Amino acid sequence: MRAPAPRAEFINELLTQDPRARTVNTLELTLLIWLGSLLAGFLGSLTGLGGGIVITPLLTLAFGVDIRYAIGATLVSVIATSSGAAAAYVKEGFTNIRIGMFLEIATTVGAVVGASIAARLPASSIAVIFGIVLLYSAYMASRPSPPRVADDHRNRLATLLKFDSEYPTTTGLQSYHVRGVPTGFSLMFVAGTLSGLLGIGSGALKVIAMDQAMRVPFKVSTTTSNFMIGVTAAASAGVYLQRGYIDPGLAMPVMLGVLLGSLLGARVLARTRTASLRLVFGLVVAIMAVEMIYHGLTGKI
Repeated sequence: MRAPAPRAEFINELLTQDPRARTVNTLELTLLIWLGSLLAGFLGSLTGLGGGIVITPLLTLAFGVDIRYAIGATLVSVIATSSGAAAAYVKEGFTNIRIGMFLEIATTVGAVVGASIAARLPASSIAVIFGIVLLYSAYMASRPSPPRVADDHRNRLATLLKFDSEYPTTTGLQSYHVRGVPTGFSLMFVAGTLSGLLGIGSGALKVIAMDQAMRVPFKVSTTTSNFMIGVTAAASAGVYLQRGYIDPGLAMPVMLGVLLGSLLGARVLARTRTASLRLVFGLVVAIMAVEMIYHGLTGKI
């Protein structure tokens, strides 16, 4: 395992060690990273998977960044983008805070476990795992959402925890009932572990856990997942920060790019048909997944 570089010197080290970056200076490299992060945030916002799923392979494959530094920068961007959007969704009444706080117990513990494992795994192994997760995310991005059948069944545990609630629709407030709490809690631990291990929000798995296992309406699932992602990423980031894998010179342009890209994507989403965008996004992510797996198996990462 390569020892962490001094944080303030990371960009300079990248310029001197990576042959692909020798033709540019520090400002140009920072601008390129910012532009790449901007595009990742924009696409992630349109597909609902978040820009974090693109940032790590982008930094690793395109800029030659050590995968652990890439994960550290991605976690910082996830915290920033999640915090801004979460406040708006809570205000609008979509987010189920009780479900989010309960499931956050599992994701936070999983995030710390995943971040601890990442510090001990070879970079090539992390790359292969990341590639597999990317393939799954590509499938989820291009898959159309199934119609939801109304369900008035009440679950004893969900009722005891007061998870049943309502959310705003065009026809007024719509009530819903939650079930499958133990299954959802277990899946959240897995999502948190992946978040800490790979530096992603694991939004796709969190949404699946709430939407499919707990039967929470899709809009509530996505907004509650967004509410949880920031806390999960913060738990993971603490471990990466302690081990010296969060470099301000890298994390700052990534965070600013993803944040602006997410805001632009949210504006475009309201008036854009996303079916074709999801297909393109899934194709791009699938290509990056193959690249990550190949580089991991051949030891190039």
